[in-house]
Amino acid sequence: MSELKTVLVLCTGNSCRSQMAEAILNHELAGQVRALSAGTLPQPKVADGAIAALKAAGLPTDGLHPKTIDAVMDEHIDLVVTVCDNAKESCPIFPRPVPRMHVPFHDPHGEPLESFIRVRDEIREQLVSVVRTALEL
Repeated sequence: MSELKTVLVLCTGNSCRSQMAEAILNHELAGQVRALSAGTLPQPKVADGAIAALKAAGLPTDGLHPKTIDAVMDEHIDLVVTVCDNAKESCPIFPRPVPRMHVPFHDPHGEPLESFIRVRDEIREQLVSVVRTALEL
């Protein structure tokens, strides 16, 4: 079996979209991808709506917590995916060249659970196939 590819999902607060993307990619592409997430200005905790939306889909939430980019800078990253425009604009320079792509999603922060579920489903429908194609899985 080939080595896992590492995907870093970046957004601003690392509390909604990037956390859901991390959980979804780790579940849907298990054995092929190790997904991490981080934020340019991380919030103190993962949004309750993001946790609830993931749990409603039967996805694991253990270990999800907001992280700074510095916390993952030393990881071997194969692909960086920004999921918000702000993170795209402030994406850091990594120690080695890393392919980047921008796949934006609506920020459901502060909205009802239905918004988180809609974004969760969009991430699952769009991001999994985009990452699979980008990494040639």
